[in-house]
Amino acid sequence: MPDLPDAATCYELLARMALIRRFEEEAGRQYQRARAGGFLHLAIGEEATIVGTASVMREEDYLIGTYRTHGHAIARGTEPKRVMAELFGRVDGTSGGRGGSMHIFDRDRRFLGGYGIVGGNLPIAAGLALSAEYKGEDAVTVCMFGDGASNAGNFGETMNLAALWKLPVLFLVENNLYGMGTSIERHSAQTDLSKKAEGYGIPGSQIDGMDVLTVREAVEEGIRLAREERRPTLIEAFTYRYRGHSAADPEVYRKREEVEEWREKDPIETFARRCAEAGVLGEREVREVREKAEEQVLAAVEFAEASPEPPLDTLYENLYVLDSDTGWYAVDERSPEPHRGEREEETMPDAARELAEAGAAYAGQPSAPRPNPAKEGDAQIGTEPEVAGEVEEPEIAEEVDD
Repeated sequence: MPDLPDAATCYELLARMALIRRFEEEAGRQYQRARAGGFLHLAIGEEATIVGTASVMREEDYLIGTYRTHGHAIARGTEPKRVMAELFGRVDGTSGGRGGSMHIFDRDRRFLGGYGIVGGNLPIAAGLALSAEYKGEDAVTVCMFGDGASNAGNFGETMNLAALWKLPVLFLVENNLYGMGTSIERHSAQTDLSKKAEGYGIPGSQIDGMDVLTVREAVEEGIRLAREERRPTLIEAFTYRYRGHSAADPEVYRKREEVEEWREKDPIETFARRCAEAGVLGEREVREVREKAEEQVLAAVEFAEASPEPPLDTLYENLYVLDSDTGWYAVDERSPEPHRGEREEETMPDAARELAEAGAAYAGQPSAPRPNPAKEGDAQIGTEPEVAGEVEEPEIAEEVDD
């Protein structure tokens, strides 16, 4: 077990974990009140892994997570009130209320998500690390993901490229033992996830993700290897979420006794107790940490409730469209021009129309304007194709003896 750092560092680590815990508890309460919309994934119990990792990162380093990342943003320095406002879908949120719980984002602090696709952040992390190489930056990318993502195909692809190109990236698996509601023994043939990248040339290690100092020490070394030696590594941190996969999870896949057993290893309580027993922090400091966390979170809720909702006339802002009009667009692969999908029959390019009609004629279909799939569905349902003509059997030449 690593030695305790100085009192100021211990205070900051405890304060940040307590703030994240209280924020998550309040986020769950606000979700039940229908103030926070969409999906909600809480990281109660995983605070040591989050704070231990962020505490040794530099300002110029990148951090990217998955969809359980309220605490990650706060650990990187994002104001809790802005995270709460994002959960409420308000304009003062981290993404203007457009992303919600699963897409927390703070470019100024180089926290790039909040990413909703399982394992989808892995190749993006490689891209961030490659970008730092191109720009000559001394930045390291830390990519945090769950145990279930280690089974995704892009896990192997990302590990291969990271090792091949010697990218400055650290991969950290937040192994909370369940991929949604499926235990690791049931979703991964190799349950030692630290070994999953070895075949690609990336060494791995396992750590106690419930101890903030152990996480801090391991991540610090991983970042050093990435920054100084351009050696990507993988860390498997064993942690545990006390709540379900999401706020809608009935948790029928695990026993209450298991949850209670892990609660005895609570990262906040055990760290506070150790600091007190060592005389580094006293009861007054521990109490102060909790009181400040309470004040910040209640202020965050007040801020979020006071923040306005995005005006309806901004609905189509920041969308990728091809002209100033709103609507959905289609691109016919047989021509380079896009066209308005809801008026496809009138707006599709002439080249695409001609090819469509020629293709229909060749296939023996009636030559007619292409139907609008948004309004008419499949125009060929219930229609018998016309026979274009008999196909002659090819002549086979007789063999002739020399």
